[in-house]
Amino acid sequence: MRIWAALFFSLFVLAALRSQESIDVTVKRSLRLMGSTFEITVVAANEEIGYINIEEAIAEVERIEALISSWKEDSETSRINRNAGIRPVKVSLELYKLIERAVQISEITDGAFDITYAALDEIWKFDGSMQYPPTAGEIGEVLDKVDYNKVVLNSTERTVFLKEKGMKIGFGAIGKGYASDKVKELMVSKQVKAGMINAGGDITAWGTKATGERWLIGIVNPQSRTKIFSWLPLVESSVAITGSENAFVSFNGKKYTHIIDPKNGYPSIGISKVTVLGKSAELCDALATAVFVMGKERGLALINQLGGTEAIIVDNLDIVHQSQGIMLDK
Repeated sequence: MRIWAALFFSLFVLAALRSQESIDVTVKRSLRLMGSTFEITVVAANEEIGYINIEEAIAEVERIEALISSWKEDSETSRINRNAGIRPVKVSLELYKLIERAVQISEITDGAFDITYAALDEIWKFDGSMQYPPTAGEIGEVLDKVDYNKVVLNSTERTVFLKEKGMKIGFGAIGKGYASDKVKELMVSKQVKAGMINAGGDITAWGTKATGERWLIGIVNPQSRTKIFSWLPLVESSVAITGSENAFVSFNGKKYTHIIDPKNGYPSIGISKVTVLGKSAELCDALATAVFVMGKERGLALINQLGGTEAIIVDNLDIVHQSQGIMLDK
């Protein structure tokens, strides 16, 4: 009798332990970072571990912000901008490589994405402070300072030099995607089995939900903004969403989106939203802006030439266009 009781107790304890081991929890936190809303989700063994993971993720975003921020005077990016037309600036390997990749994307997109667009921030402001649109003369004066070909990179000295005074580099169209990638890299290195980072529309995911289901993103029906008309899985991949509906200004009944064409200095027209899918959130982020500027024909032609990258475009007539590898459940 004692043997049976001991065996029963052992089986009960073993079953309880296995039950505890198999139950994962989902921990989520939303907060403002890098001027956007970050939503960080992790799958962990328990809430305490999950919140520790999230704090580590937040610290990583803050580290990146301190590196690439152009509004923090002591950042490496601000030093580069202050020394435009004066002298090259030696930077960390991490920032150098990011700038190098950004210049390469500028070349691939023929300047539709341009890391030196930041000079246009002086005349186009979407924070409510702009009282009238800039004149053609004001835009023309600033455009002389927007040209990724004037970024001089010295790999031997690891320096960055902007050729003309008044030039600026900025990471508004690539920085949050880069931060998402770096957070994912950190979490994976710490053996966090699954999670999703949503950095204001720049999203990356790994693993699966605690339920074992895949992470999904919903494609909003442009005819009915409150409804999802298709779902796309995120399997060890990323997505960037760029739209004109939230950040814009209006003057005399005309709407000006915050996405500026670096070639002419005016807000882009013709497109309402761009969604780009691929492995790297950084690349998706930059390409979403580039496609928005290029327009649907040139934008899709570019995406269709790039391996492992897809796009969905909603034009200003709410018509959906997609790259060759996208299948939507309409």
